[in-house]
Amino acid sequence: MQTPIRGRAVIRMTAPTSSLGRRPGETAGGSERVFGLRLEHDPRAAATARHAARPVLSAWGLDDDRLYDTLLVLSELVTNAVTHGRPPAVLYLRAQDSPGQVQVHVSDGGPQGAPAGWATDRPADERGRGASIVAALADSTGITDRTGTLIDHWADIPAA
Repeated sequence: MQTPIRGRAVIRMTAPTSSLGRRPGETAGGSERVFGLRLEHDPRAAATARHAARPVLSAWGLDDDRLYDTLLVLSELVTNAVTHGRPPAVLYLRAQDSPGQVQVHVSDGGPQGAPAGWATDRPADERGRGASIVAALADSTGITDRTGTLIDHWADIPAA
């Protein structure tokens, strides 16, 4: 089902999905919930992603601490995608009752070469900590080349 949010399509699924967000060899188990959102490739993308994801994650039962951690991780991954990657930027969230985690995936069109613009123009002490933040909050992180053109940056966040 698709529901518009300020001109963007939101995909919400509660039934098991195909391979969305799974790494090779991973299978669906338990109750699976999935949310997807295509983002504008601009400085507002992280705020848009947080605004759209907050009610979804709350509905999935995340407590305030896990909600905050998940929103911070998705914000960092989205910011990196629009700063260093080419369009499209797409956010996917997936939660499973077992093993009790939320997976945050942000896909982009791959490296754009030398980054320039709004984020990279900031002083060095105002940027460059995103990967450390994600690694500190996630059980695991990684990068997967999903289709040969899209790159998927992911993090698994404990949900309990």
